[in-house]
Amino acid sequence: MKRRQFAVIGLGRFGSAMALTLAELGSDVIGIDSDPERVRQLADVITQAVELDAIDEKALKAAGVQDVDVAIVSIGENIESNLLVVMQLREIGIREIVAKAVTPLHGRILEKIGVTRVIFPEREMAIRLAHSLVMPSVIDYIELSRDFSIVELPAPDLFVGRTLKQLELRPRFGLTLVAIKRRPQPDLPEVTNIAPAADEIIQRGDVLALLGNNERLAKLDALLR
Repeated sequence: MKRRQFAVIGLGRFGSAMALTLAELGSDVIGIDSDPERVRQLADVITQAVELDAIDEKALKAAGVQDVDVAIVSIGENIESNLLVVMQLREIGIREIVAKAVTPLHGRILEKIGVTRVIFPEREMAIRLAHSLVMPSVIDYIELSRDFSIVELPAPDLFVGRTLKQLELRPRFGLTLVAIKRRPQPDLPEVTNIAPAADEIIQRGDVLALLGNNERLAKLDALLR
């Protein structure tokens, strides 16, 4: 199976983390920045790190960007450069473009010029932090909409040793257990059980991924505390 190819344009904190993670997940990654030091730091850990001006269409093509499956534009501090790079990527035929936006207006402009997905890293991090402060039991949080989310939390003592059928999460709490993360042995990798069966027994150390209304999730967190 052909590995997916990505171009990450802008190797600041967000772009570098994105490029490194994609590489660790086994993807081919072209990292691009005009700062030679940023390029040097990633040269040995991603497929290709290139110092160039991403507004230059010829330079992009010379780096092979036209052949990638997805381009990620992580230039956020300079909105003009961000938009110009997106336009160049559209010109050379990149169909899937993910771009970092700074403001809602910036995001709407990106959508209008053909960006597949607009991201607001600072906003998303702020939302996650706010939820972790309101619900201290939560390990991780994914916002699905204004009203619904998925949260991960350690299996509470109240749940340990009981089956999902016995817990009656949906009738009692209005929540759906979508997955259980479990480490069979301390030296073994974590295993994720998606859509566990009703007779699955919750074990100490499990991490539960729960889907539901934000108000109900907060009530469960308060109950567990």
